Amino acid sequence: MKRDYNNKLLLERRRKLRESTTNAETVLWNAIRNKQLNGLKFWRQYSVGPYILDFYCPKLRLVIELDGAHHANTKTKNSDQERTLNLESLNIHVLRFWNHEVLSNLTEILKTIAQYAKEVPPLRARAT
Repeated sequence: MKRDYNNKLLLERRRKLRESTTNAETVLWNAIRNKQLNGLKFWRQYSVGPYILDFYCPKLRLVIELDGAHHANTKTKNSDQERTLNLESLNIHVLRFWNHEVLSNLTEILKTIAQYAKEVPPLRARAT
C-alpha cells in the first residue's frame, strides 16, 4: 500500500465525515482532542493511503477506529481485517472499539489508549 498521508483528493470526504460524526465519535473526540490524553495529539478523519481513519496519533502511529453495528457482518469484518493488516504493514497500529463501549465506558477506553501509549515508544524525528 502506498504511503499517502492526508491525500488532498480525500479532503472533501474527510470534511463530510467530520460533519456527520456518530455520538461515540463525538464523545471520544471531546476526551482526546487538544492533547487532553497524556499530551498526545490526535487528528480526526485523517487519511493514510485510501483509508480515512477515525482518529490518528502520528507520534505513536496509532489509529483508533470506532465501529457500529454494521461492522458485525462478515463482509465488513473481512474488510476491516484487511484494512488493519494494510495499516500494520506501514507500522501503524490499530485499536478498535465498539460505539456502545465508548458510550457506556469511556473511562476504560481512555485507560486502554493511555496504556498502549505507555507501552509503545513514541516515534523520534528521523534524520534526513
